[in-house]
Amino acid sequence: MHHQWLLLAACFWVIFMFMVASKFITLTFKDPDVYSAKQEFLFLTTMPEVRKLPEEKHIPEELKPTGKELPDSRLVQPLVYMERLELIRNVCRDDALKNLSHTPVSKFVLDRIFVCDKHKILFCQTPKVGNTQWKKVLIVLNGAFPSIEEIPENVVHDHEKNGLPRLSSFSDAEIQKRLKTYFKFFIVRDPFERLISAFKDKFVHNPRFEPWYRHEIAPGIIRKYRRNRTETRGIQFEDFVRYLGDPNHRWLDLQFGDHIIHWVTYAELCAPCEIMYSVIGHHETLEDDAPYILKEAGIDHLVSYPTIPPGITVYNRTKVEHYFLGISKRDIRRLYARFEGDFKLFGYQKPDFLLN
Repeated sequence: MHHQWLLLAACFWVIFMFMVASKFITLTFKDPDVYSAKQEFLFLTTMPEVRKLPEEKHIPEELKPTGKELPDSRLVQPLVYMERLELIRNVCRDDALKNLSHTPVSKFVLDRIFVCDKHKILFCQTPKVGNTQWKKVLIVLNGAFPSIEEIPENVVHDHEKNGLPRLSSFSDAEIQKRLKTYFKFFIVRDPFERLISAFKDKFVHNPRFEPWYRHEIAPGIIRKYRRNRTETRGIQFEDFVRYLGDPNHRWLDLQFGDHIIHWVTYAELCAPCEIMYSVIGHHETLEDDAPYILKEAGIDHLVSYPTIPPGITVYNRTKVEHYFLGISKRDIRRLYARFEGDFKLFGYQKPDFLLN
């Protein structure tokens, strides 16, 4: 009788431990400290065979994340990042947008991509989207400076001193190897808000060490695009919009050289239809995207993204309306026609409040 009671107690203990373990496994699938409880998740492992979970969203082989894993860790890929990549693939297949979404992987594109060989990372620079901070992260990872705080501001964009090689500096074979095997990412923001930021930075608050924007580029735009020839003010946002929306803008672009990187499209800068990126971050959700990118790249234990001031990444419709106030619908529509590819590729809403 005593042995029967012992056997019964042992059975109850096994059942109890199984229930606790099951509950623990369920809880570890969501980490409320890292992501919102409302966020859907997709968990992929590196096991050779992974059975499909019920209602799991099918992901094409070429879209599977390329982030490096730490040993014995699970790769967490929230659906939002997968959906961004899938959206790009779909838009790239749209023949109607081909001229706005496809671009050759030329030296101009390769010059935009910075390399961290030590951690196998490629970062495509999209100016006016918080790129300075990401360059600081890579500078530290490459070992040029011990911490982000110790990097002088004038060194960040000095490519003789910052220790950041461009992808264009490698041989064709080395370029292809890195494009195929490295973790690749870039950041985007609302296309029109980025243009406002570029205009303010380069023509309004023009830094002393970049006088050519105000003294060479601005006069060139005014001469060709200002309607009122008696107007003597410096460059206005309306002049800038008319230049960018002109189907023949490339004539001036060639004169301006690489300075145009601050306002050309994301497609022209990073070739997202030709290069398969691992993650696309959005400026508007940078508080979530920056830690996620660091984790996917396998460097979150080595460096942190600099503190983001509250509210700085939020889309500001009032500011956009203010800058476009008084600009003709025709000019705004021509501007949208040029940047429509960026709006579609990265899921930004068409600004009907400006166009209609």
